Amino acid sequence: MIEILTTGLPNTVQDLGRPGRLALGISHGGAMDKQALAIANLMLGNDAAAAGIEVALHPFRLRAHVDTAVAVTGADCDVTIGDRPCPPWWAMPIRAGETLTIERPRVGARSYVAFAGGLDLPLVMGARATDVKGAFGGLAGRGLSRGDRLALNPARCPLPASGFGAAVEERRNAADGTTAAIALRVLPAAEFDAFTPQARAAFAESDWTVTNDANRMGYRLSGATLSLLSPLELLSHGIVPGTVQVPPSGQPIIQLADANTCGGYPKIATVIEADLWRLAQAPVGARLRFSPTSTQEATAALRTQQEWSRRFMAAHARALAQGAG
Repeated sequence: MIEILTTGLPNTVQDLGRPGRLALGISHGGAMDKQALAIANLMLGNDAAAAGIEVALHPFRLRAHVDTAVAVTGADCDVTIGDRPCPPWWAMPIRAGETLTIERPRVGARSYVAFAGGLDLPLVMGARATDVKGAFGGLAGRGLSRGDRLALNPARCPLPASGFGAAVEERRNAADGTTAAIALRVLPAAEFDAFTPQARAAFAESDWTVTNDANRMGYRLSGATLSLLSPLELLSHGIVPGTVQVPPSGQPIIQLADANTCGGYPKIATVIEADLWRLAQAPVGARLRFSPTSTQEATAALRTQQEWSRRFMAAHARALAQGAG
């Protein structure tokens, strides 16, 4: 059992979401930064899709009521267990009565906390992820509040007393504190050719700023005005996380994890799946730069991430075996 001590409603229970249910009007949902949550789970010997906590409002504190282990990944934050500082992207034992604290990020926007065994919550349509719009999943379909208590599943394997960490090269590069625009690889979407040549050029050659109108549903951006060749009326059509739509204002909207499953604005591009974590870690005010890529490169980038996860799982199993020996 864990108890939430300091939190905010944007902090929710999440797993890897509910893919395959868009036709039912149910968003994919799940962690905005799925790679971060999956790695936190793998460090603890959990299934990658085990439920943990997505922290979007810091500082965040919880108390353990049993001896267990936690892993914290995602944004670059100061993390302590009791009075012990934890390295970034690290799994550590936590004793009953001890407090985990995650301070405000230096770089990034969202932290992820996984627990040995994962959070013990009911499956709703195949997942434990919180869908705040639909008010289901997670803890009664809502954000976490002070005093909430969450049960844990039994741990699958013991964790070495010194803990276990992960080093992801692209994450290290992204957490260097630079103020440069965040690079996002994109593929052209269905209505790409319906925009003027000037709009298509501006989309790829300009920086875009994440406005205050940003949440798990999507980010509204500010920058150059993107114009169509001629007025265009569309029926509502399916959209997925990463879809970049352009409403009449000419200012793009990037659809994210909790986006509506359909919409009628023209689509100029789609952020590739391998780069969605970069969006998850882009705070309000961050600058974005879109970089056109190919389907082949997008597929290769996703395969590289998946291969890293497989190698990490193998290395983790060897480390645990050596620790047990």
